[in-house]
Amino acid sequence: MSKPAIVVSELSKQFNVNTSGANSLKTALLWWKRRQRTEYKVLRGISFDVARGECVAVVGRNGAGKSTLLSLLARVYKPTAGSVSIHGRVAPLLELGAGFHPDLTGLENIYFNSIILGLTRKEVAERVDRIVEFSELRDHVTAPTRTFSSGMLARLGFAIAIHVDAEILLVDEVLAVGDFDFERKCFAKIDEFRANGGTILFVSHNMQAVRRVADRCVWLHQGQIRMIGKPDEVIPLYESTPLDRATPA
Repeated sequence: MSKPAIVVSELSKQFNVNTSGANSLKTALLWWKRRQRTEYKVLRGISFDVARGECVAVVGRNGAGKSTLLSLLARVYKPTAGSVSIHGRVAPLLELGAGFHPDLTGLENIYFNSIILGLTRKEVAERVDRIVEFSELRDHVTAPTRTFSSGMLARLGFAIAIHVDAEILLVDEVLAVGDFDFERKCFAKIDEFRANGGTILFVSHNMQAVRRVADRCVWLHQGQIRMIGKPDEVIPLYESTPLDRATPA
């Protein structure tokens, strides 16, 4: 049996947040001596695997730890405890515009991001027309990305990710841009990616999208796994859970 594409083992992440501040030199010195830190535990020892070729959706209320989990998988953060193992080339789409330099043009960002994700400059040159065509941004690709709307950034980010020979996609709500036609095209590309053995872990509040593409759901609640199962098993329970019982304290 082949090794899983993603293995999350007893993964925990804690952030330390300063709880006091200073508005003068004297209070600053006192604060430095007496400063207090609050430990904010975002993830609390979660474990799960994602098989090669599988599509897993992570669901949960705001603050449950979903985006932090993806950031840990993408090596943006280091775990406080536990481990993450990823076997394959990863293309992360963590948030709209993440990784884009605002003063570079769309075209320059295609080269910049594609090379970061493992392509050579020659390989990018061979694919750049396909990337631009998929993004539908040919009339804007020579403008700096700081002039792009959120929808345009999503188009460009997704177009790059699916053209860099990634084996694993990490996706954080990047398709939630309100463009039905482009969303439909992205889902078709996801189907093609999966048919070719690609693995996907994605975060979404859109339960229709989860039902559409996910093989399994991981339901996060207060930084812990509340349930893992097929979408038709997890989603009804998740949606029927009152907000005050599903939101972290």
